[in-house]
Amino acid sequence: MLRFFAAALAGLLALPILAQDTPDARGLNHFYNLEYDQALAEFEKAEQQDAQAIGPHNHVAQTLLYREMYRNGALETELVSGNNPFLRRKGLNPSPEIEKKFNEEIQKAIDLANARLARNPNDTGALYGRGAAYGLRANYEFLVRKAWHDSLRDATSARKDHNRVTELEPSNYDARFIQGLHDYIVGSLPWQWKLLGFLIGFHGDKDKGIHTIEEVARQGTNNRVDAEMLLCALYRREERARQAVPLLEDLLRRFPRNNLLLFEEAQMYSTLGNKDKAIGAIERIAAMKQEGLPGFANVPWEKIYFQLGNIQFWYNDLDRALENLKKVTSSHNEVDLNTGVLAWMRLGQIYDMKNRRTEAIEAYRRAVAFAPEADAAKESRGYMSSPYRREKQT
Repeated sequence: MLRFFAAALAGLLALPILAQDTPDARGLNHFYNLEYDQALAEFEKAEQQDAQAIGPHNHVAQTLLYREMYRNGALETELVSGNNPFLRRKGLNPSPEIEKKFNEEIQKAIDLANARLARNPNDTGALYGRGAAYGLRANYEFLVRKAWHDSLRDATSARKDHNRVTELEPSNYDARFIQGLHDYIVGSLPWQWKLLGFLIGFHGDKDKGIHTIEEVARQGTNNRVDAEMLLCALYRREERARQAVPLLEDLLRRFPRNNLLLFEEAQMYSTLGNKDKAIGAIERIAAMKQEGLPGFANVPWEKIYFQLGNIQFWYNDLDRALENLKKVTSSHNEVDLNTGVLAWMRLGQIYDMKNRRTEAIEAYRRAVAFAPEADAAKESRGYMSSPYRREKQT
């Protein structure tokens, strides 16, 4: 459950969608197309244009965090459904310089908000900005520092600030984003966590949380994109993938350089039983990579091979799955931990299904060695003593 908490928090701060040609607007377009360096440059321009604005500091901090997550392969929502997306590997954690800049940006946002609130406790813009900063710090505490209690405490503070915004402005649907996410997360936590002192009074409700995020996706002004992206993750986690497809199609039209959306579409169609559309989405990624199109030229081939092989595995196209997954495990390029460990485990499962037990055990061993802390490694340990057998479909 903590793994899901971390992944869900990844969307905790929403960024406003601005129509005009400003550094913020240009930064957002880059941000949602996964172009984090360009987004960062635009948000820093926005900081320089208005030294008293809270938002640009939050935008810079979020971009720094998301850039690290993207580099680490931790943004795919497939990771929400059970794999451990935040495994540590030397060199993948933010550098001291990035951590220092992140903390400085968050503190600046909080200080600016507190100064405004000292003059007017009902300043909804300041309350919203401070709540967003708390939410981002909750992200960082969980994903980087592994400080679970601090993360939940900051997430609760974010909720309180945005609750106050909606009390003062009932029609402000954007401020309900964190409320919905918080309801879903707390409603998903085991009862032991709900006994924590700073969660008293927040019982959580998964269904209510999803309903609130749906409202933001329909009626929000600034947070609509974040709500749609989060709903895609939640719908798949709650086995409601069909509801996610229209959202994904809309997001792909708006942010065509975001390759993660196409990978997600493939996974959604695979879940829905449409192998051809699932494979088709991956083949589109491969074609755009071959053409060198922006957003796709740098997608690793290993990631494409893994996604193809994984879909083929579930549809019992074992020979093609084996061929694609071997391209991942035999690559001399470094792959992220989740892709690597899952590729080795899938190889072992395929070998078991082909009654090639010796090769299966070796693949499971390689999975465990590749990322010992991963769920797939733990699962592989079990298959080393008891061969993988797929449950019969009814």
